[in-house]
Amino acid sequence: MINWLQHSTGGLLTLAVVSIAVLLLLIIKFKVEPFIALIVVALGVALAAGVPTETLVGSAQKASDSLLEKGFGGILGHITAIIGLGTLLGAILEASGGAQVLMDKLMQAFGEKRAPVAIGLAGLIFGVPVFFDIGIFVLAPLVYVAAKRSGKSIVLFSMPLLAGLSVMHAFMPPHPGPVAAAGLLKVSLGWIIIMGLAVAIPSWFVGGVLYSYWIGKRLNVPVPEEMLVAAEQAKSENGSKGAPPLGLVLSIIGLPLVLILAGTFGSILLTKGSRLYSVATFFGTPAVALTIAVLLAFWLLGFRRGMTRDKVAEMAGASLRPVAMILLVVGAGGFFGAVLAATGIGKTLAGELSDLGLPVIALSYVISCVIRIAQGSATVAIVTTAGIVAPVLADLNYSQPQLALVVMAIASGSIIASHVNDGGFWIVSRYFGLSVKETLQSWTVLETILSVVGFVVAALLSLVV
Repeated sequence: MINWLQHSTGGLLTLAVVSIAVLLLLIIKFKVEPFIALIVVALGVALAAGVPTETLVGSAQKASDSLLEKGFGGILGHITAIIGLGTLLGAILEASGGAQVLMDKLMQAFGEKRAPVAIGLAGLIFGVPVFFDIGIFVLAPLVYVAAKRSGKSIVLFSMPLLAGLSVMHAFMPPHPGPVAAAGLLKVSLGWIIIMGLAVAIPSWFVGGVLYSYWIGKRLNVPVPEEMLVAAEQAKSENGSKGAPPLGLVLSIIGLPLVLILAGTFGSILLTKGSRLYSVATFFGTPAVALTIAVLLAFWLLGFRRGMTRDKVAEMAGASLRPVAMILLVVGAGGFFGAVLAATGIGKTLAGELSDLGLPVIALSYVISCVIRIAQGSATVAIVTTAGIVAPVLADLNYSQPQLALVVMAIASGSIIASHVNDGGFWIVSRYFGLSVKETLQSWTVLETILSVVGFVVAALLSLVV
């Protein structure tokens, strides 16, 4: 039995299926923290597959070569600085009132008749540096005011905003999902940015504009009065700080993206070893690009506009606290992927999946969808799926653009069908005064549309790159 489990195709596939089933059971049924569940399952799979103890956890004298430390360290060494710096950048942009400036200018440009599109664009732009839930917290009061002023359903104004924030969170660095998948599949963040924009913008247009206008006219939900009171309070608080120039806000949001893209294209177009190549590579390194953007933001949006050192330190500390759990989940996912590769389960799974005749990009999407719907966490869906498909990709010699599109497929699957097991579902319901039924009719369908369109665009692009 043990020999069959460890050395036969059927046994290794059984281990793969059981490991995912146990992982989901621990998270869903027993409410175990995902990072603990990933570690427990990875250890169990490694032992069942016959991985030697020293290979798995090292020894008292040396553990640095162990699967445990290399699995955690390999991915965290790549993403920790990026996610931390991205979080700080979003925090200073939010605290400085940059979102209010962006929304005001867009509303002026588009007018009240096209206010939902203006709000959606604000979500799209502001969603680059800020986490999804922070984006809702900052921009929701502006949605309340716009909906009340127009006399129309809050759904018409909230869905475009949510679509913009959601696609940026799903597809674009420095958000945890795409950064983690890029690290696990060894993809340049420059290509993730390019493909992320190519997938996010069509998805936002179909879900955030076309669907949002359609459902907004059919689901009439007035703005609750208590939300309007909160909006006025937030407006008075932001107004006392003074508004930073729009050009400055957009420049700080765009700077790291431009530097990373310059580094990516520089590595292709410039002569390797030349001074210009070295400069482009240095400043295009994601951690360096984000460090420059954060330092500029702290100076131009913080200290120069009256923020004290204590205030900036407090804001930075508060913004980084939620990052810890994300990093733990991603690190544990890296360990899980390393175990799948070391045991041979990954290659066995790769062979069986390839026999099905489905493209890897489609398989990646389906696996991510299943894990997301089952347990609710987009991050867990991404790191688990990436760990499963990494061995498949190792033997296919995919180019960087092709790998980036596989990441887009995984990210698309990770946002499908947000429902009651997803924390984002309840945030949307609470902030916009929607019942469970109304949230399912609007937000859940919206996320599914964004997911499907994102995958279709990624699949079509994979045919031509």
